[in-house]
Amino acid sequence: MRIETEVKLDYADVLIRPKRSTLSSRKEVSLEREFKFPHTKKVWSGVPIIAANMDGVGTISMMKSLSKIKILTALHKHHKLTDFESIDKKHTFITIGVREEDKEFLKKYLKKFGEPYLLCIDVANGYTERFVDFVKEVRALLKTSIIMAGNVVTGDMTEQLILSGADIVKVGIGPGTVCTTRRVTGVGYPQLSAIIECADSAHGLGGLICADGGCRSSGDISKAFGAGADFVMIGGMLAGHDEGEEEIIEEKGERFVYHYGSSSVDAMERHNGGKASYKASEGKKIKIPYRGKVLNTVEDILGGIRSACTYVGARRLKELPRRTTFVLVNRQLSPEIIGK
Repeated sequence: MRIETEVKLDYADVLIRPKRSTLSSRKEVSLEREFKFPHTKKVWSGVPIIAANMDGVGTISMMKSLSKIKILTALHKHHKLTDFESIDKKHTFITIGVREEDKEFLKKYLKKFGEPYLLCIDVANGYTERFVDFVKEVRALLKTSIIMAGNVVTGDMTEQLILSGADIVKVGIGPGTVCTTRRVTGVGYPQLSAIIECADSAHGLGGLICADGGCRSSGDISKAFGAGADFVMIGGMLAGHDEGEEEIIEEKGERFVYHYGSSSVDAMERHNGGKASYKASEGKKIKIPYRGKVLNTVEDILGGIRSACTYVGARRLKELPRRTTFVLVNRQLSPEIIGK
């Protein structure tokens, strides 16, 4: 056993310090970015926000709405093959796990559609040898696909996944709104520090990272980009909309939607026939207000990020990390603890 004494930070522990700016309006800020990837010659451009591969978020309807404004959607793992016939390939991640069923699904997809433009290999624990070997296997099979893989929270595994064939590493264990991994297992890593450390490791190899989970506001998304995230994946912020394709429930004159984690009992019952005896639920179900059309919410989110850029003088989203200075605001972290 060992204890790391260096303080690690979450979004709530910091604010972005304002700086002098030549920008006079949020209209002057561009949120689009262009990326090249280490394992393929493809170039992608758009707004680097990704709708999470969760029930009620990663749907075909969500993809159709968000692709209009060049935002990505990672489809959840439970779509039928025929669902992919009308997708916008450049703004849609096909998501698979590491089970035998996932291998068979990928083979069928390849036979019908060819290599996916974007592929997400998604597991809760990206630290297993099985996962690393699977990423290598998929990269050997797919020569032109942009592959995102995760989740991890440390620099060493970020490097391992990039060297194994991932172009983008998904970063985050336990920060999500409906994720209970930290409480159930005691495992995790403060998300802001995870982004900073993993981004440094990925960029040193020419790879990219996606900050996954923990964003509860547009300010959190801005902090993630400021910390070095290339992409930011959000789930709870996009849940509860028409595009989520979930049942809208009305009680006492109010409408709401249930939102639940991918490792929750509800998800396992819906897709796997129930929770296996050897597993613990690492997610929960919550009620969230019905929010109508998703583009109205996204407009507010993008406006918040543009505003953050104007506060620090970043004319393009790409400039935000260079213009970001974080100020520690959590008063529970005394100067003695942080070594000042």
